[in-house]
Amino acid sequence: MLKVLFVCSRNQWRSPTAEQVWKNHPGLQVRSAGTSPKAKQTISMAHIRWADLILVMEKKHKSRILAQFKQWANHTPIYVLDIPDDYQYMDPELVEYLQDIVPMYLGFASKG
Repeated sequence: MLKVLFVCSRNQWRSPTAEQVWKNHPGLQVRSAGTSPKAKQTISMAHIRWADLILVMEKKHKSRILAQFKQWANHTPIYVLDIPDDYQYMDPELVEYLQDIVPMYLGFASKG
């Protein structure tokens, strides 16, 4: 099982959508968290240690993770999806984008 952590700022729209989209995929365990102290689920050392792969929505999220969890984050690949904070939870455009782009980081073909 590949353990994937999706991260945005407040764990309100983008990362929970990604978690929902990928949670039932065979071979994956997924969670989501946010980098803000006001996030619904704030990223912690436990998240970093749990994850095999971290997918962040923006470059600032990767920077925050590397700054906060420097010694641990260097052992886990972190990739930036470049998804701006322009979407609501389960926005159809966001869902489609996640279905198209995430597979490249997971090592399997996209839906299309």
